[in-house]
Amino acid sequence: MLSIGCLLGTLSFISPSIASEIPAVPPSAEAVLDAMESAGRTASYELSYIVIKQNSIEPIRFRRMVQDDDSVVAHLTYLSGPAREVIQRGDRVSYYEPGIEPYTISSNKMVASLPPVMLTDMDSLSKSYDFIPMGRAREAGVICNVVRIAPKDGQRYSYLLWVDENSHLVMRADLLDRDGEPLEQYRVVSHTMDPSLEHKLTSLEGINYPPVVPLPARTKADLNWQVQWLPHGFESIAGNRHRLINSDRPVESQLYTDGLFSFSVYVAEADNFTMREQLVRQGRRTLHSHAIQGFEVSVVGDIPPSTAKLIAESVKFTPKVGTQ
Repeated sequence: MLSIGCLLGTLSFISPSIASEIPAVPPSAEAVLDAMESAGRTASYELSYIVIKQNSIEPIRFRRMVQDDDSVVAHLTYLSGPAREVIQRGDRVSYYEPGIEPYTISSNKMVASLPPVMLTDMDSLSKSYDFIPMGRAREAGVICNVVRIAPKDGQRYSYLLWVDENSHLVMRADLLDRDGEPLEQYRVVSHTMDPSLEHKLTSLEGINYPPVVPLPARTKADLNWQVQWLPHGFESIAGNRHRLINSDRPVESQLYTDGLFSFSVYVAEADNFTMREQLVRQGRRTLHSHAIQGFEVSVVGDIPPSTAKLIAESVKFTPKVGTQ
């Protein structure tokens, strides 16, 4: 894996023939990201790209079209290994995965290998992140403006983005840890905004889609614990009680996000299998858990291990009404 110094060093070299195509005054980082956000939401396009993770490389094709009524039709296909597809039609998303029956859920977002930064509200991110222009470089055969999205507090990951000057689509996105080492890379191989894309996606209308799976009702949780410390900008967007799969063990949870990264906090009564302290990190995902006051507190999400530890250790319990 390349260090951030090596990555950024590559940005300064552009051949004379390419340099002649570059305007003298580069746009601001904010202008680049605003154009990227707009294109990600309103443009119709096709991308072929690879996602490079710690132990795998996934080739993927993604097609997206915005219809006249502003609804989205999108089709994501994994191009190697067992056949996997995701199809979005407005507020319905259908998943086809090996080993399980196809299913559809009510949602306007895919759960798939797409960089979350593509559809993020940049205005809200500006409170917690700095947008740093890094010059221009060539990626996927086009000239790109390069921008780094860096956390102000150093408590989360950062992104280095290559954004096409013409289409304003992301041609490359490197997810970097706090030491500047890449955790994950998204790299476009080819892209098009061909008008024939509409014909390719309208052909999806004749498919017999699986029925919508009703999601279990979320019970509003009146929790007797609170997270006392969060990195700036993170807010709770959901909380509930449920039982673990294949277990009668109840667990309470809260989901937090800053608009770019997210994590969940889980609290359950400790049992014979609870470990005093556990830390697992795989790529961008961290799991940190520890036992406190007869409970197991676990933090799982796309945050650095040190941040997950601080969050877990900040959980405080309050006595329930009617108890001593």
